[in-house]
Amino acid sequence: MTTARRSLALVVATMVTMIWYAGAPLAADDAASEVTVAKDLAAVIALQGLPCGQVVSATQQGEDDYVASCLDGNRYRVFVNADGRVVVEKLD
Repeated sequence: MTTARRSLALVVATMVTMIWYAGAPLAADDAASEVTVAKDLAAVIALQGLPCGQVVSATQQGEDDYVASCLDGNRYRVFVNADGRVVVEKLD
């Protein structure tokens, strides 16, 4: 793995870790938190070189596991695998 790819993997892993370990938001902060998660997921998807533009909804499937729906109609599963790597899978 090249130094650039390692750096990209570290940035992606850091962003996803920040998403999932930010802690439970207060009820008043739920909407702001959802916007932050959506923006972070859009960034992770873009860093993987996949089309999305803007995440319009994000559903948490489990710990470290989200389904993101994009404005352009694409849907992705974004999760951390058993090796601790961030994976983005295109859904049909």
